[in-house]
Amino acid sequence: MAGKTTGRVYLVGAGPGDPGLVTVRGMELLERADCVVYDALIPLQILGHCREGCELVDAGKRGGKHTMSQEKINALLVRKAKEYQCVVRLKGGDPLVFGRGGEEALFLRKVGVPFEIVPGVSSALAGPAYAGIPVTHRSVASQLTLVAGHGMSGRDAAAVQMDALAAAPGSKVVLMGMENLRELMGKLLQGGQAPQTPAAVIQWATTARQRCVRGTVASIADAVEAAGVDSPAVVVIGEVVDLAEELDWRKNLPLSGRRIIVTRPREQVGRLSQLLGEQGAEVVPIPMLRLVPPTDRQAFAEAVVNARHHDWLVFSSPNGVRRFFEAFFAVYEDLRELGGVRIAALGSGTAAELRKRGLMVDVMPQEAVAEKLIEEFDRREDDFGGLAHCTMLWIHAQQARRFIFDELTKRKAIVDECIAYDVEPVDAPFAERLLAQGADFIIFTSSSTVRHFVKMGLRLPESCRVVSMGPVTSKTLRDIGLPVDIEAPLHTVDSIVETICSIERG
Repeated sequence: MAGKTTGRVYLVGAGPGDPGLVTVRGMELLERADCVVYDALIPLQILGHCREGCELVDAGKRGGKHTMSQEKINALLVRKAKEYQCVVRLKGGDPLVFGRGGEEALFLRKVGVPFEIVPGVSSALAGPAYAGIPVTHRSVASQLTLVAGHGMSGRDAAAVQMDALAAAPGSKVVLMGMENLRELMGKLLQGGQAPQTPAAVIQWATTARQRCVRGTVASIADAVEAAGVDSPAVVVIGEVVDLAEELDWRKNLPLSGRRIIVTRPREQVGRLSQLLGEQGAEVVPIPMLRLVPPTDRQAFAEAVVNARHHDWLVFSSPNGVRRFFEAFFAVYEDLRELGGVRIAALGSGTAAELRKRGLMVDVMPQEAVAEKLIEEFDRREDDFGGLAHCTMLWIHAQQARRFIFDELTKRKAIVDECIAYDVEPVDAPFAERLLAQGADFIIFTSSSTVRHFVKMGLRLPESCRVVSMGPVTSKTLRDIGLPVDIEAPLHTVDSIVETICSIERG
């Protein structure tokens, strides 16, 4: 019996590969974990959600090659539970489907370590679904048989009754069967499986690298060999395979099979990631920066408190809006405490954040560029009687360009500053490994992300196209010597996604 522990081990399923398929509970635990012990094939971008300072331990096993034995993994989990409060044992797919999750849970119970099992989406179900193959269908298959491929050959062959498996109705899904695929199909045929039974092999299921090869039980091994498909892969056998002709929902998405790296801070990647994902892309966040409070927090607080005494509030970014109102509602309970101020916003993204708080903007350029904002003020001058002697509060990042301040001052406005946040470089975990895996596009959303990318000594993936979010970022890229393959017409995430999609559509 092990000594008393204070921590808990969470056996978490990471899903089949697409980071979007991690459960809400699984992601919550990853974000607060003190230590994560992870298997091979866990997407590195999932580990990127771990908090700074979390200990990451690679315990991966793949194709018979072990980073550490199961006995050592068991001992490691006990040791980490004595060191930390929250230990996540991160396993591919579902922790209890053809993995060692059940064995690890039994061991933890035996030695008195508290544990929790967090189910995950199994590749046995998600892999076929992402290839348009429903593993069951009322008109085709009402039974599903899951088999571990390594139990169908060699010394473990007796564990599976091949005659019974061949005779089983419905669909059959084989995991970990690629190493012996030809042998397995041969044994099914010997067991009485009809040679013309449809079969499919789905490699790297649910990721941008997904490939699906279809054939029959008699032909699938040859088809896979000709296509150069290897593990990790899911094998599907049954009439449901033919439904992929109509149900392959990913093949018509414009960004299907495209891998896109996004360098903006983690706090800002949500909507861009969502929009790209909806178009079929695999999104890989490699944040170059993170948002932090401004250096002078007291000055920020005072500026927020006194904001209502100004004629104008000028917001330079969605982040400025969020940080400003977090502080505002810490002091005031009613939005009407702002009084009758007019509001200017730098671009539609900033305006959208204001609308969430019930505020409409008086001045907004279509392009989120400082020069365009000043042009819009000049164009609309007759609408509000000019800017001379107006009191204006400019809400911005600590390292923002001075252009807005200088130009408003030239127009005789009285401009106060509200520095709402700062950005600082962050060494993105696994950045070099993620870049080495390749990408079709890399998106830079600010000059700061470009400069830190270069400062870290990172290199663009081969044949990767560089996407810039606006002319200022493009200038920085060119000044540093990096290409600009695509520049979004508007400085918004919607414009970036629309531009990439239009290029892919041709």
